[in-house]
Amino acid sequence: MAEDDSLLAEVEALQTRLGAARASIARSVIGQERVVDLALGAVLAGGHALLVGLPGLGKTRLVNTLAHVLGLNSSRVQFTPDLMPADILGSEVLETAADGTRSFRFIEGPVFCQLLMADEINRASPRTQSALLQAMQEGEVTIAGQHRPLGRPFHVLATQNPLEQEGTYPLPEAQLDRFLVMIDVPYPTRATEREILLATTGSDEAESEAVFTPDDLLAAQALLRRMPVGQSVVDAIIDLVRACRPDDETAPDFIRENIAWGPGPRAAQALMLLARAEALLNGRLSPNIADVAALAGPVLGHRMAASFAARARGATVESLVDRLVAHVLHTEAAA
Repeated sequence: MAEDDSLLAEVEALQTRLGAARASIARSVIGQERVVDLALGAVLAGGHALLVGLPGLGKTRLVNTLAHVLGLNSSRVQFTPDLMPADILGSEVLETAADGTRSFRFIEGPVFCQLLMADEINRASPRTQSALLQAMQEGEVTIAGQHRPLGRPFHVLATQNPLEQEGTYPLPEAQLDRFLVMIDVPYPTRATEREILLATTGSDEAESEAVFTPDDLLAAQALLRRMPVGQSVVDAIIDLVRACRPDDETAPDFIRENIAWGPGPRAAQALMLLARAEALLNGRLSPNIADVAALAGPVLGHRMAASFAARARGATVESLVDRLVAHVLHTEAAA
């Protein structure tokens, strides 16, 4: 009982701090509350996020604000077709000392930070994109045979333009799977756009304040993993992810007919962690099935592919996931 009381007190204290963090972010990022919550939830869950939206919708501003509010050391890389892996990871240079001796010295690249913004990540070649795989999965890079740890915590928030595909290299499935969540950044509402216009074209502009430190964030990530999850929520996550796989016996006919391949176990892990983060951000001690339903699209959409026949019929992964959530989680909720 004492342990439960201690956990409850820690969660409530963290929720108070998260409220302050969201308020601080809102001073610089107007509107887009759902986008902010998903990005903040991904960081709380210890993962990476892919933000997809047109230029000018505030993706870079959001990442910079998150880094400041969470107290993280950040770097930004503008991905271009001529970007090389060494431009991200760093490289060894040969130096000559005053006495004439020569030695190699490693110069760290921008990946050696705590929050890396990979801007327009799909504009770099697959060779350069793959340079981030080890960093995203293991929190370290291997250069010249030597393992070099990155900052702790370490997060990648990458952006993509969904329309302009000329000169781009679509991310491979293995790298997409490393992103805990894919976040669609929509146009602002009319009221929000008016507020943005008035707030950003005057002589003074509100600034966010730091609320966390890196150690605070690490503690929050550890606390999130201690949050209880009910058996019904665990079953809902497993049933939903397995039903996304066209060769699974539980998959409904509309999945078998329209999906080429489905998500792996990493999708279930992502749903579990993000559902806890969703509960934290909404003032609850543990997640519910509604949290799983709300996160299904952002977590599962980039881990599935529609078949050629489905695309010809105009079916989309997003619509199929929504249909599957209604099919699977309605049963779970009623159980």
